[in-house]
Amino acid sequence: MPDSRIDDAPGGGGWVTAFDYGLALVVASSPVNRIVVSRIVQGAGLKVQAETPEDAATALEVRVPATVVLDGGADNRECEHLMAKLQTLRDNTDARTPFVILLTTHDPLADEAASDGAIDATVTKPITPERLQPLIHRLLERLRA
Repeated sequence: MPDSRIDDAPGGGGWVTAFDYGLALVVASSPVNRIVVSRIVQGAGLKVQAETPEDAATALEVRVPATVVLDGGADNRECEHLMAKLQTLRDNTDARTPFVILLTTHDPLADEAASDGAIDATVTKPITPERLQPLIHRLLERLRA
């Protein structure tokens, strides 16, 4: 498994040394949503680390996934506090990874989130394997290109 820590050594500049391309971080406050979304992401062929929004920032410091799936919750804002950290990770890589998918309750707020560059894609709930898995495959194909 590659070292996927952020280099904080002097002169390291906070650059990400490596991403775990086989790992997805699923972030949701609801335990049921974490399980359901994790199973769908596993079906796309990725290992999953599922965290609450409160624990996700710490998880990103230990192991940096190439894919992050955020459940926005009822108001699409449950994971807002992670956006700055994800944007910093993305700004420090050529591939703009990790890829970030936002699961939304409705599109207008999702469009705003996607327009700031921190979100690669949005999926409107209800979430199904037929909608989420092809999206994950397309994002991972972008890495291979």
